[in-house]
Amino acid sequence: MAGVLILNDQKSVAYASGLAANPAIQRQLLQELETGRGQGSGIVALNEGGKYIAVYRSLGDEFVFLIEAVDSESTLFGLVASVDFAVAVLTYLVESPYLSLVLVDDQARIRFMPPVHEKFFGLERGEAIGKHVTEVIENTKLHKVVQSGKAEIGKLQEMGGITRVVSRVPIKQNGKIVGAIGQVMFKGPTTVHELSQEVSKLRSQVAFYKSELSGIQQNAYDLEQMIGESDAIRQLKADIMKVAPMHVPVLIVGESGTGKELAAQALHGLSARSKSRMVFVNAAALPSSLVESELFGYEAGAFTGADKSGRKGKFEQADKTSLFFDEIGDMAPEIQVKLLRVLQDGMFERVGGNRVYHSDFRLICASNRSFQEMINEGTFRLDLYYRISGVTIRMPSLRERLDDIPALVPRFLLAFANRHRMPVKRVDKRVYPFLQEQPWPGNVRQLLHEVEKAAIFSDGPELRVEDFRMTGGLLEDAAPSEATSGISAPTTRVGSRHRRIQDAVNEVERTMISEAMVRHRSNKKKVAEDLGISRAYLYKRLAEIAVA
Repeated sequence: MAGVLILNDQKSVAYASGLAANPAIQRQLLQELETGRGQGSGIVALNEGGKYIAVYRSLGDEFVFLIEAVDSESTLFGLVASVDFAVAVLTYLVESPYLSLVLVDDQARIRFMPPVHEKFFGLERGEAIGKHVTEVIENTKLHKVVQSGKAEIGKLQEMGGITRVVSRVPIKQNGKIVGAIGQVMFKGPTTVHELSQEVSKLRSQVAFYKSELSGIQQNAYDLEQMIGESDAIRQLKADIMKVAPMHVPVLIVGESGTGKELAAQALHGLSARSKSRMVFVNAAALPSSLVESELFGYEAGAFTGADKSGRKGKFEQADKTSLFFDEIGDMAPEIQVKLLRVLQDGMFERVGGNRVYHSDFRLICASNRSFQEMINEGTFRLDLYYRISGVTIRMPSLRERLDDIPALVPRFLLAFANRHRMPVKRVDKRVYPFLQEQPWPGNVRQLLHEVEKAAIFSDGPELRVEDFRMTGGLLEDAAPSEATSGISAPTTRVGSRHRRIQDAVNEVERTMISEAMVRHRSNKKKVAEDLGISRAYLYKRLAEIAVA
């Protein structure tokens, strides 16, 4: 169903085979050349006892024809037979810079690539031929279309930093996949540019909505970390939700271990500034010698050892976000003066410079100290207190929310098990009444530590009352009734065991903190989050470890 015909320079048959041996077909091909339509190459539709397509090309003074029979319903035959400039049409389709057709075979090797595509990819003419399509075309899926036999229409593809819409269609012959065609779907360069802009715009919108959704989820996550459904915790959450969207400064007060930093994170997470990370300052751990450089930053060359490019301080880092001063009640008087000046108008200067900077931050402070007592004693400035306490939120002690203990303990055990890759322990039903009878001077933080220590000492899959060996104002090795009284038995045996157990606990904490510091490259915030402790407690333990 095919044939080859070669005509010499005298237009006589030099060679004929198959269909080309038919004299009627030879006459039609010769007529094609004599009419002048063949100018060196072309394609001809023949209708002589059947339908045939002949492609020809001149080689010097000779012409070579390749002839193949086609189906009676062939669209290609209809095009060639009815359009005398069919060659120009087909040439346009394969060479047009607006279509960029690429053809691969059944092995996904490139068989044809137009010059415009070669130029786009920085290739020499014919350089791509024979190479696997993935070696040449960025983000291509043509090889997958060859494998699956399924067309992909209207897909987005990034090429050279431009988003284009493409189609990928498998080519079949006699029911078998022989290759695939990839084609860019657009009308012209202007359309491509507009389409790319529209796609970029849509992607930006999607990214925005994803960010908003992530923010909503993160905000909910921040508030959900405040575990419990007691009246005290419900009121706390309601207060935070009311205050968070406002730009007023917030002072969080409460006993040590009540979760003031967690409340600060929730205030920030529910605010319009939540897209940027909150900046943290531990006022109690801020050395007076480094106050100015830490808070205000410094210009290049401000002092020996300073970074050559200078450094932003906490105020500057907190621009457009929240600035959290933890333990602000422990702030030295000289630092209080410096903070007050910035809070008045948000203006400050870096150390070693005279340029005035402005920072738009939302101030959140926390303390477990009595401000009334500090003001009476003259250790805290009254004018600074009014600046930081636009709204005051009080954290309830654990004694005020004992009903939350059954919700807190399982959450602590789950977090502990996940950190240490161990099974989650169950809780004996007697544990909750026992814990609810304790005084908890250290509040939720103390409960967390006691639960984790009990999990360490527990041998079975269940946490029992006997596993709690509490210290710090609570009984060790005491029955629940004795623990409630707060009076311990003054025996040598208990005291000796107390020391041995406490030493073991200290050693476990020291090891866990040291390993976490290495794991997180001394990033104290991440270490504290990983271990489930506050940064203030981490600083305290690090200082003790350093002394030891």
